[in-house]
Amino acid sequence: MDSQKVDAFIMANNRFFHDYQIGAIRELLLAADDSKWPLIQTLQFKDPTIVLIISLIGGGLGIDRFFIGNMGLGVGKLITCGGLGIWTIVDWFLIMGSTRDVNMQKLHTVL
Repeated sequence: MDSQKVDAFIMANNRFFHDYQIGAIRELLLAADDSKWPLIQTLQFKDPTIVLIISLIGGGLGIDRFFIGNMGLGVGKLITCGGLGIWTIVDWFLIMGSTRDVNMQKLHTVL
């Protein structure tokens, strides 16, 4: 794949991934087939900042976990009212990293 396209993709989407993953993403995209490029461009990543806001507002009901696709954890938070509030507070610190991990898994699925 063309390095200019890869660099443009990374510049546009770097906030969706951990900083330490950017180098690996660049290598994966450079090694990918050109036929996968249209599919890669159509991927919709979850914004970690938006997920944090959702977590602050509705984290006790598991809405944040449902939003990023963690259905099991979402149901667990819903049933326990966010682990009686403790799980909700812990998620305020972990949800952005979890969102970035989900985004990386989505990219790996396509590649």
